[in-house]
Amino acid sequence: MIETTDLKKTYGSLNALQGINLKVEKGDIFGFIGPNGAGKTTTIRILTTLLEPTSGDAFVDGHSVWKDKAKIRGVVGYMPDSFGVYRDMTVTEYLHFFAAAYGIPSKTRRGLVSSLLDLTDLTYKKDALIDSLSRGMQQRLSLARTLVHDPKVLILDEPASGLDPRARIEIREILKELQSMGKTIMLSSHILSELAEVCTRVAIMERGEIVAQGGIQDIMDMARDEAEVWLRTTDDKRATTVLRELPVVADSEFSDDANHITVKLATGTDLAVLSAHLHDRDIHVRYLERQDPTLEEVFMTLTKGLVQ
Repeated sequence: MIETTDLKKTYGSLNALQGINLKVEKGDIFGFIGPNGAGKTTTIRILTTLLEPTSGDAFVDGHSVWKDKAKIRGVVGYMPDSFGVYRDMTVTEYLHFFAAAYGIPSKTRRGLVSSLLDLTDLTYKKDALIDSLSRGMQQRLSLARTLVHDPKVLILDEPASGLDPRARIEIREILKELQSMGKTIMLSSHILSELAEVCTRVAIMERGEIVAQGGIQDIMDMARDEAEVWLRTTDDKRATTVLRELPVVADSEFSDDANHITVKLATGTDLAVLSAHLHDRDIHVRYLERQDPTLEEVFMTLTKGLVQ
């Protein structure tokens, strides 16, 4: 649905994008991760036809940013990180205004606006002035505005920026609902923990380069040489020794303080191997859980050496 090929953007001697290759599949909630200045917003502005690349190409729904700007604008809904709203309008007036700007016939606007207010849980604020809305409500209104022309692709730049925890949860639930409606969603953020909970795939960007992209678990595995598993069994002390018999296990250690066995093993190992091996020794698993690194830890590992 979104693809870039050797996409570059330079500003004088500054290489903002250094030939990135990015791919977002249809139906993804795709997280675009990186610190401020990494090149996320530059990429997004190129994808939304607000900025031309220096070289390379980018495609949205098969349309090139060089040749098909009008078609891309018809299939993309773009929500910038800072959205200027008309604060002296009511919520309803604001959505009617943008629906008219997109050429939505007047006879269908009322139903459209009503459905968007329901989707973003703003119906009870439909007659309120925008200036009276909280930051979270204004973000939800901005998202509703992004949807007025029923775009296939949503590109959201820092949609949870400045929101309190409750408002971030509300935005996350709306994104999941939009995905269930068939929308492809690309969102940038530096709030990595938020993306881990909602995204199907992510790309990590640093200094104008994509350092990793793929499924969440694939990215997690790239950032470590070993996996870590915690488990409890019917005989923890014996299990600690028995597990070391497996070639995939680098180490196993029982901690009285933590009250579990910590197992270090090769990434990609099927955890059923551990259970089966213990069962063969007449030891039964009571609890087993893979300990994944946080996205913050993944980001720091994968960008190590790039930051100077």
